[in-house]
Amino acid sequence: MVDSFTKIESSIKDALELLELAESEGDEDVAVDIGAEVEQMEASVRRMELAKMLSGPNDHRPAIVSINSGAGGTESCDWADMLLRMYMRFCERRGWQTSITDFQAGDEAGIKSATFTVDGADAYGYLHAEMGIHRLVRISPFDAAKRRHTSFASVFVYPQVDDEIEIEVREEDLRIDTYRASGAGGQHVNKTDSAVRLTHLPSGIVVACQNERSQHRNKATAMKILKARLYELEMEKRRAEEDALHAQKKEIAWGSQIRSYVLQPYRMVKDHRTNVEVGDVDKVLDGDLDAFIEAFLIQSGE
Repeated sequence: MVDSFTKIESSIKDALELLELAESEGDEDVAVDIGAEVEQMEASVRRMELAKMLSGPNDHRPAIVSINSGAGGTESCDWADMLLRMYMRFCERRGWQTSITDFQAGDEAGIKSATFTVDGADAYGYLHAEMGIHRLVRISPFDAAKRRHTSFASVFVYPQVDDEIEIEVREEDLRIDTYRASGAGGQHVNKTDSAVRLTHLPSGIVVACQNERSQHRNKATAMKILKARLYELEMEKRRAEEDALHAQKKEIAWGSQIRSYVLQPYRMVKDHRTNVEVGDVDKVLDGDLDAFIEAFLIQSGE
């Protein structure tokens, strides 16, 4: 990232010097070339800004995406199917691997719900920007009277976490105290500093063991207990994160759509969080979501 910044900084300096030279000589062709280079530099800066936004603890992880049709029967099922295709094309454009893990077809057309996994660079970091309610307005292909219908579908995105939690305890994070054991255990236990107390400084967890005859064994047993305590602490943290995700899911109401896709009476896709609008609806439905996702990530990081 530092190299990219240095390269852009150097390019800007070179462009300024060249522009001064072009102005002094009245060379308009060089000025046009510099303008094209500036556009490339701006694109590079935008990519760097975006990379800065993808620094969350789960942004680098694979994603699990769930799409559910809303109220509206066949109309909403068809809309959910359109969204599934849109996200599959988006992932394909980025070279990400996808796999559908659950699929429930609609009664007449489309899908009631679908869940798929996405494996690729920063998949969750990008796709969590799509979480929310998506609204479609169009002339219904299922209505013989050709009336305009509004359909809804929800998109929810989870990070795919590792199955196992690795607990690493660093020596510098421990305070180790030895002391003389008390209670039953015979003369040897009472005459030597065989008991061990471990204090894990980052978490404040304190464990002790004194029932083994040697200090080495007591330390090993105390370390097992400490790792078990740290494991449970990590599990509690993950459960809290999952609860927060589910709470966020429950707050998604049908009146709080994040984006509207209008095919009639005009053609426009508008993101209600960032106010980004795109007139080429077909291109968006074909997976061109970069403008919406980038605007959301940059706005979220400001």
